[in-house]
Amino acid sequence: MTYQIIWLNAPGDITQFHIEEHHHSEPPCHGEIKIRHQAIGTNFLDIYQRKGIYPMPSYPSVIGAEAAGIVDDVGPGVSMFQKGDRVAYAGPPVGAYRSTRNIAAERAIKLPDAVSAKTAASSLLKGMTAYMLLKKTYDVGAGTQVLIHAAAGGLGSILVRWARSLDATVIGTVGSSEKAALAASYGADHLIVGRGADIVAEVKRLTNGLGVDVAYDGIGGDTLLKSIRSVRPFGMAVTIGQAAGPIPPVPVEELRPGKALCHPSIMAWCADVGQYREAALAAVGAMETGIVSQISAEYRLADVAQAHEEMESGRSAGSILLIP
Repeated sequence: MTYQIIWLNAPGDITQFHIEEHHHSEPPCHGEIKIRHQAIGTNFLDIYQRKGIYPMPSYPSVIGAEAAGIVDDVGPGVSMFQKGDRVAYAGPPVGAYRSTRNIAAERAIKLPDAVSAKTAASSLLKGMTAYMLLKKTYDVGAGTQVLIHAAAGGLGSILVRWARSLDATVIGTVGSSEKAALAASYGADHLIVGRGADIVAEVKRLTNGLGVDVAYDGIGGDTLLKSIRSVRPFGMAVTIGQAAGPIPPVPVEELRPGKALCHPSIMAWCADVGQYREAALAAVGAMETGIVSQISAEYRLADVAQAHEEMESGRSAGSILLIP
C-alpha cells in the first residue's frame, strides 16, 4: 500500500515541507501498534516547530502532535489492542504528518463509538491542554472568573465549554463580531470584541474592578502584559503560546501584589505516560459530552502548506484537519 510522509527539511516557511511517497511501511516493533490515520490534527505547536521556535532534534524531521485512525497491525507484546480498533493519540513524540505510523501502544487511546476520528484528531491535544490548564495549572471551579483569549479558536472553544461546565464565569476575547457569535454559542458569559479593545478596562468593568482569578493567554506579543493587568491580586496569568509574536520581557513589578505567572507545557506534561493517559482519558470523556473543537477546514495531507497558511492567517475559527 502506498502512503505519504511529510518531511520538514529545515526550520523555516512552508517551502520547507517535502512530500515523499512510500510503497510500504515497517511492521510495528515490540510494544507498538501501527495506525492507519484517518485524520491528523494541526496545532500552533506545529507552526512553532516548523519555524524553529521549538526546534526539532534533527532534520529532516516529521512534525504533527495528534491523529486518529484504525489499528492496522499489532506488534509483539501488545495485548490491549487488536486490528480494527479505533484509536487516537497526542503529545510526544511528534511525527503525525504521515498516512500510517507505528507508535507505542501505551500512547494510544481507544475511542468510544460516540467520538469520530475527525473529532478526536481535532480535539484530543486541545482537550488535554484544557484539562491541564483548568484542573492542574489552576483549579477552576464554581464561581471562578476566567479570561480566555481567542475564545472562538480551537483551544479557546474547548476552554470556554469546559470552564462553563465547571460553573466558572467566562470572559472571552475575540477579533470580530462573527467570532463573538461563535464564542457566545460555546457559552461565554461576556465577550470583548475587536483587536483594539481595551481588554484591561473591560475586564475590570465586568469584575467590579477586581480582575479575573485566572487568564489564559495564547496570543503572546504585548497581550500577556494586558492579561497580567487583568488578573486580580493573588490570581494567575497563564501564557500558553505566541500566535501574535514573541513575548517581550515582563517586568517583575507587574506581578505586584502577589500575582503569579505560569508557563505550562502540555508536551512536558505528556512526557509522563501516567499523566498523559489521565489527561487523554479526561479529554475523550469531555468529547463525549460535546466539549469539542469545531472543525473549520479540512485539507489533504499533501496540501499541508495551505493548511499552515490558513492557520497562520487567523481567519479560521476552530481546528484544521489533514486527511490522508
